[in-house]
Amino acid sequence: MSLAALQALESASVVHSYARMPVEFVRGEGARLWDSEGNEYLDLLCGIGVTSLGHCHPRVVEAARAQLGRLMHVSNLFYTEPAMRLAERLSALSLGGKVFFCNSGAEANEAAIKLARKAKRGGDVLVVHGAFHGRTYGALSATPQEAKQAPFAPLVPGFRAVAPEAQALRTAVDAGTAAVILEPIQGETGVHVLSDELLGAARAACDEHGAALIFDEVQCGMGRTGTLWAYEQTGVVPDAMTVAKALGGGLPIGALVTGERLADVLEPGDHGSTFAGGPVVAAAALAALELIAEPGLLGHVRERGAALAEALAALPHVVSVRGRGLMLACELDIAAPALVRRALLDQRLVTNATGPTTLRLLPPLTIGEAEIAEGLARLRAALEA
Repeated sequence: MSLAALQALESASVVHSYARMPVEFVRGEGARLWDSEGNEYLDLLCGIGVTSLGHCHPRVVEAARAQLGRLMHVSNLFYTEPAMRLAERLSALSLGGKVFFCNSGAEANEAAIKLARKAKRGGDVLVVHGAFHGRTYGALSATPQEAKQAPFAPLVPGFRAVAPEAQALRTAVDAGTAAVILEPIQGETGVHVLSDELLGAARAACDEHGAALIFDEVQCGMGRTGTLWAYEQTGVVPDAMTVAKALGGGLPIGALVTGERLADVLEPGDHGSTFAGGPVVAAAALAALELIAEPGLLGHVRERGAALAEALAALPHVVSVRGRGLMLACELDIAAPALVRRALLDQRLVTNATGPTTLRLLPPLTIGEAEIAEGLARLRAALEA
């Protein structure tokens, strides 16, 4: 089917909630994508941080394929080994508590909100400006962005937002606070790293007032910053965290992971999800988790990330570079959306704009030196065009 035919189908049959680029991708391998006309692209976005091991990693594909041939779905009314094993590994590699599976990052944040509200009945949830926690109603209510919230008001009550500053947060947390939810690195609003001072202030304030500190690691977790979890570089350990995106190696899965204090707050009937932690996606996620947790890969992410950030800073029209590991953003002195389109159509380079002048890069964690050099060359050509 031609691209024009697909666009006609979309116009007639698909809710217009996405502004799609005029490219149909049909195949992916590693850091490469191919469109329906056979053109090859270099992917520095990873499906917005999802295919962090590259497209169709053989171990992830084999794990999913083997499970697919045995059992696809039975619901959470019964046991399946992949889900139990995945929960054990997630807990052991992070906070040491228990895991609730779901299907996306927004759903993981919904579960986290319910967990905090049950742990401290009637309490408020505190977030910071610049946050993005999802588009479902609870997650949207925790996303203090007027453009995203206003069309869907009234929202869920009991959410407050403050400036992403340590003193503002200290002042805002009180006896009526059920939880503070923070992204250690704010992804969707432009890769803004929250300071260790802010995260430490949140930890101390939550401890003082009996609130839960929840880290949203949907985008910055799973090795993206050079450690398995972003919080490991901050010295601050949350009471719970949410993960998704790269967890499934390309398949949809999310999880709420608790520490020991909150492990038994939710009881049978409190929350659920029909497809969550199904055997196929859990098998794929277990393979992806084990691959990303390998020390060699995480060291590679730190080294490649530092080199890429330095090289990006030397490109024309780049004013500044921020981020950590292979989660980077460039602030430009030209329009980022136009650059992204030019890079895609003229240089066959997949990137993303998160604002008028902000270019976001989320390359595969497995990317090699030669691919980074190629990506920089293509990006330079797009910037100089």
